[in-house]
Amino acid sequence: MLTKRKKQNEAAKARRHDTDTGSPEVQVALLTRRIEELSAHLSKNNKDKHSRRGLLGLVADRRKHLKYLEGTNKRAYGTLVRKLGLKK
Repeated sequence: MLTKRKKQNEAAKARRHDTDTGSPEVQVALLTRRIEELSAHLSKNNKDKHSRRGLLGLVADRRKHLKYLEGTNKRAYGTLVRKLGLKK
């Protein structure tokens, strides 16, 4: 689970300006962090089907945000993918 401090740290890494909290870059960074934490949970608890469904939803949501960002701002998309270490 992401605490308030973890969210602030992740948002600080990806934000466009000081008060940015809702840009696609910040949302993708937060989703990526949640996906990493949930993946770690599922590696220990492989029978947790409800969390696995939630993980698939998060991955789909992140993919939609990335697709939007790629269509609107390719430069920001490229830097974000490199910064977060995503495969794209």
